[in-house]
Amino acid sequence: MNGAGNDFIAFDRDENPGLTLSAGLIQKLCDRYFGIGGDGVITIARTDGADFSMEYFNADGSTGSLCGNGARCAIRFAELKGTVAARQVKFICLNEIYEGEIVDGETVKFYLKNPSRLQLNFQLYFDGKNVTASFINTGSPHVVINIAEFGAGTDLASFDVAGIGRKLRYHEMFAPGGTNVNFFTVENSIVHLRTYERGVEAETLACGTGATAAAIIAHSIAGVSSPVTIIPTSGKKLSVDFIVKDNAITHVSLTGPAEINFTGEIEN
Repeated sequence: MNGAGNDFIAFDRDENPGLTLSAGLIQKLCDRYFGIGGDGVITIARTDGADFSMEYFNADGSTGSLCGNGARCAIRFAELKGTVAARQVKFICLNEIYEGEIVDGETVKFYLKNPSRLQLNFQLYFDGKNVTASFINTGSPHVVINIAEFGAGTDLASFDVAGIGRKLRYHEMFAPGGTNVNFFTVENSIVHLRTYERGVEAETLACGTGATAAAIIAHSIAGVSSPVTIIPTSGKKLSVDFIVKDNAITHVSLTGPAEINFTGEIEN
């Protein structure tokens, strides 16, 4: 499946009893040359207290962070498997209950928890100089930087996301867990975004929690109004909606496409 180009291998645990996903197997499955290929692995399963439970594994086998596009794909996958009976969906991930909505066909909305740890316009020492950056946790940690800070103007297409992102991902300011790294520009109130994802350790075609982070930062420092349109590397639009009142950010949602690429079987 893919959510705006962010792609995942999805398993229904009820169809695969006893499925064991070791870090080694996940790495093998996500390998784009010797496996299926993907930014991560998603599993769903029927559960008490919600429509389904979701697990998310990064391509390196690590867990513990939220994946916004993955959540939207899980909702779509659960609908196709008959696990979801209504357009409004509740599911469990990371021991939290989340909600979503099947908007129209392949368009899915996911409601995130309120973000935390917002820091605007701090100085981040990098390659011998300071750049102005912002940070927010939208279920996963994200540093967000306007590429103008690197003297790149608005030329996001040729920006060195992999090289700079890899270094900032491990910056001491974000130790020990590291961070995802987002680079953006704003043109006509539309945010253009490229993201280096930890756990994938590469740029991805889209990142849901990254898009959410960039939208909130763009609103906070550039006055972009909610709902914010995000154009990730894939070119497929994402929409981030939220309410700001008394300096609190609430009712955050991420809407965009969630599509099936193909279905099949693999032998373990």
